[in-house]
This record gives sequence, structure tokens and C-alpha cells, in this order.
Amino acid sequence: MKKITVKELAAELRVSPNNIIDKAKEVGIRLKRSSESMKEDVATQIRNLVSESKKKAEIEKKSSTPAKSDEVKVVSFMETLTVKEFAEAMGLAPNVVLQELINLGSMATINELINFDAASIVGEHFGFKVELTNIEEEAEEEEEEEINLKPRPPIVTIMGHVDHGKTTLLDTIRKSSVAEKEAGGITQHIGAYQVVIQKGTITFIDTPGHEAFSQMRARGAQVTDIVILVVAADDGVMPQTIEAINHAKDAGVPIVVAVNKIDVEGANPEKIKQELTAHGLVSEEWGGETIFCEVSAKQNIGIDQLLEMMLLVAEMKELKANPDRRAVCLVTEAKLDKGRGAVATIIVKKGTLKMSDPFVCGIYSGKVRAMFDAYGKKIKEAGPSTPVEVLGFDGVPGAGDTFVVVENDKEARRLSLIRQEKHRVRGLGSRTLITLEDIHQQIEEGVLKELKVIIKADVMGSVQAIKDSLEKIENPEVEVKVIHGSAGAINEADITLAVAANAIILAFSVRPTDQAIQLAAKEKIEIRQYSVIYHLISDIQTAMEGMLDPVYEEEILGKAEIRQIFSVPKIGVIGGSYVLDGTLVRDCSARLIRDNIVIYTGTLTSLNRFKDSVKEVSAGFECGIGIDYQDIKEKDIVEAFKMVEIERK
Repeated sequence: MKKITVKELAAELRVSPNNIIDKAKEVGIRLKRSSESMKEDVATQIRNLVSESKKKAEIEKKSSTPAKSDEVKVVSFMETLTVKEFAEAMGLAPNVVLQELINLGSMATINELINFDAASIVGEHFGFKVELTNIEEEAEEEEEEEINLKPRPPIVTIMGHVDHGKTTLLDTIRKSSVAEKEAGGITQHIGAYQVVIQKGTITFIDTPGHEAFSQMRARGAQVTDIVILVVAADDGVMPQTIEAINHAKDAGVPIVVAVNKIDVEGANPEKIKQELTAHGLVSEEWGGETIFCEVSAKQNIGIDQLLEMMLLVAEMKELKANPDRRAVCLVTEAKLDKGRGAVATIIVKKGTLKMSDPFVCGIYSGKVRAMFDAYGKKIKEAGPSTPVEVLGFDGVPGAGDTFVVVENDKEARRLSLIRQEKHRVRGLGSRTLITLEDIHQQIEEGVLKELKVIIKADVMGSVQAIKDSLEKIENPEVEVKVIHGSAGAINEADITLAVAANAIILAFSVRPTDQAIQLAAKEKIEIRQYSVIYHLISDIQTAMEGMLDPVYEEEILGKAEIRQIFSVPKIGVIGGSYVLDGTLVRDCSARLIRDNIVIYTGTLTSLNRFKDSVKEVSAGFECGIGIDYQDIKEKDIVEAFKMVEIERK
């Protein structure tokens, strides 16, 4: 009887030899090699099996290809999709989409990412309209049934002019003290707190008052239900007051005016009401719709009435959210903590945030490892309007980033990697050594077209505020470009970037590491240090105009490490210290540094060797240090310095 080899039959049927061997098994014949022969009757059975398989595959292909119709179906293209995910979204077999991509000249694989343009063309071919969206929009637009919505606490933002008493008002409400710790008495970044009173719960966002934080204030208004506008009764409507009104109006948020400092001499609440009418805030007493409350934050006058007004306005707005869905939150603050990693303060907008929830936030992903409420207590879940501190990020997000809980860790990492790649591509570009003193000269000579700066601050909110303010500085010959901004100490990588980019480093409430100081000196990179933001902004403006005031430079006198804490009656906390280098001098300026972050700047009030008070202590000796700040800890660094006027060039 005539025989045929596996290889010959495979060529005849246009399939692989392995396919023939597999079909032979189905009819009970064991073939092992492509050169092995089979009888003609076996070959006929295999021909029939291969023919049936081909017909079945053709039927499946036809059924997976949609018939053309006039109805255009919409496919949501979230961030970036793989070919397989895109095919599934259209209800097609992946090989059908792959074939169409090949027809377009793209040799893609099933797990390869497909871009939006290619997806649009392929989708149109199959009768689909592809719409670009992202996970934040998807989460925000998710429809909520009325039956699932439940009342939630109001989120209140305190706004107003610098020094009008915003932080003091919040301190009085939550019975704590923040204002006196802030440099220059100004709140430097957003904090979120929850206050429980007899009639209900209120969440407060404490936004900074200076105009440099206008962008952060706008972010605060994104989640805000009510704005308390604080105006000092002895001062009146100021530029930042007007700015705060505009932010609240843009966000469509009702304003309750707190006329503060009614107990001080010269207070005139009626004058405040009169001035605010020019900006559309007319008191209810005068026939308008704006609630005015006369208060004294320091004397605790009128605070209860103000809180009752908050809950009344909230009741009228019928604030509700669905607590039984994946959480959508907003980051109000973020920082890098040496012991805990990246930490962010967030406010839950919708849903309930739970332990171990996977999430994506900005370009970063993570899983909720720990949550703390406004009072530092560890909690397992947080419902709508709740401010919490969250651990578990794989990087420091930006203030204002949306925090969205996703289905699983894999999805969170996928979205994070896609966003990081987009961020990297956007950041590519040319980078062009410079001091603040010679900026104006270089502008006049036409050398400087871009003033490049690197911003380092204690928290991301401050970085964003400085960046936004700098980019608003207008000059016809030069623009300010922030090439990098991050929270944490200035390190060697920052200096290296400054060298490559010909940039100056602006430091806000942070210090460079010892290695960074050495590298900056070697590479002649200028590091400008500030503790109040508008001084920083002012310096850049005046440098560009060529009108810098006399320069004062810090001269570091010495450093000491606190190794033991003593509490002395009638005196306070004393730090048993070891002088690392230089000399500490009594009554000189000093700053307290913890993990390279400036915690406090003030005066070195006392200096002791054993029981004797001394004027100075040199390196290598132990001493007792007292500063006008009580919250000192072991391993803190006390840095003594003085300001020396530098002769201008």
C-alpha cells in the first residue's frame, strides 16, 4: 500500500508537521518524526480532521467580526491599552485586531501597548468610536444611584489675607496651636483636620494666606463645600482677600464671612460689610445672601455660632456621597518621611478607603499600608469627607493629585508605569553656571533666555506654590523655568542636575546634606535658602530687574547633635549635646534640623558646660543647649549661624 511521510502530508495540507502528528494521535496512531511514514488510509483520516478544523476556525472568525451597521459604538480608551484589552473592549478576537494592525503596517503582539491614534483607526474600521479618557475621569463620572447616597460632613476651607487670623481661628476650633510654629507667622502648606461638635462633624482645610499659594488655594476649593472668608475687623479687605473671593466664586462655593479680631482696638465690622459689598458679598442683614459672623479667634468669641452656620449651610446644600464604592480622594499634602517613606494627607471625596486598597495617584501607585486620622490615631477605613494620612506610596505625589482606588495591584502598577513614561517623555529636552547677582547682566547681554531653577522644599505643596508663582513672573527677555521640584533635603543628584542644566537651587525650609554642600562648593552651584516664600519670589523678581538689595549670607558657626533630653523645672527642655564641628555661641541664631528638614529657626538661648553657663563651646566637647522651642528629640542637629552682609559686586 502506498505510504506518505508526515512532512509530505504537512506540505500538501499547508500545516505544520506537529499538527499532523497531533491529528494522528486522534486516530490512534503514534508518529514521532516528520520523516516517519503512514499508510494512505491513515493520511485520509488526517486530511478529514484538518479540513474540519479549518472550517471551524473560519466560522469562529466570521462570528467574531461584527457586521457593519449605522450605529456607532463607543469604546473608552483609558490611558493606554494592550492589543488584547482593546480587542476585548470591542468584543473581538485579538487576532482580528492584530490582522488589522498588520494591514496598517504595525507588527504588534497581543500584549503590546497600542496608542490612541492607532486605536482610533482600527476602531473606526470595525464601527467603533474610540474616546480617550483616564481613570480619574472614569471614577468621577461613575453614575451614582440616589438610593446609595448618604449624608456626609461638609468640607470647609478657611481663606483670607495674610495675618488676618486664619490659623488662629482653626486653632481655637480644634484646640491646638500651629500658627506660632510657622515661619513668619504664615501657614506654609495645607493641613486637613476633622472637628466633631455636638450637632455634627466638619472637615477643615487650612490653606495658606499668601498669594504665592493661590494655586494651592484653588486646589483646596476643588473639594470644598463651604469657604470661611476671614477678614480682620481692624484692617479690612486686602489683595489676598479679593483673591480668595475669586477662587471661591470660580469653584461655585458658598462663602461665610468671619469678621475676626472684633475685640481689638479700632475694630469696625460694619466697615468690613460695606467693603465686601463691592465684591458681591452682601450681608443678610442688608438684604443679601452672605452670612456674616463676628468672631474673636483669640478670645473664643462667636466660634460656636460660626460652626452652627457651617452645619446650616451644609444642610441646605444636602451634601451626600456613596460610601459603598471604590474611593476617589484628593491629595492636599505630601512629603518624604525618613522612617515611613512617602506620606500623603488626603481627603476622601467618594467611597470608603480601606486598608490594603491598591491605588494610583499621579504618576505613582501603591497599596494602603497604614492610615491615620487627624489626631494621629491608626484607623482601618475612612468614609467620604474624612481627612487621613496615608502610607504606602512608591513615590511622593503632588499636592492636588487625584488618588483613585483601582481593581488590583497589577492595574495600579500598569497605570503608574504608563504615566511615568509619559512624564519622562514630556521632561526630555535641552538643559542649559549662574548666580542670582549676575542674572540681570546676562539678560541685558542677551545670554540668558531662560532662568532655570531647581526647587527643594519640606513638602510638595510648597514646591508647587513656588513653581506656580515663579512661572507667573513676566519679563520680555527671559522666562523662569522650573526644571525640577521635589520634597526633601538637597542631595548630590540635585547638584549634578544643576550643573548639567546651568540652574540655581532654591531651598525652602530644607538643608543640603554634607555631601551636597561639598559638591556644590566644588561645582560653584548657588544654593539660596529661605523660610518665607514671598522673600524667595521677591529675590527672583528683583534679580531679574537688576535691583537686588544688600545681600546677607549665612556664616555657619557650628553644629551639635542632641544625644539626651533633660526637662528642667522653670526652664524647660534642655538638649544634652555633642558639638560636631565649629563653635556654638550663646544668643546666636540657631536652627533645629531633623532628617535634614528645618523644624524651627530661632535663638540659642542657653549654653552650659556641666552646671556653668558659658559663652561658647567648641567642637569635641559636650554641653547643654536651650533654644526657644520645646519639641526637641534625640539625634536632632542644632546648627548655629550668624548673618553677614556681603559686599555687592
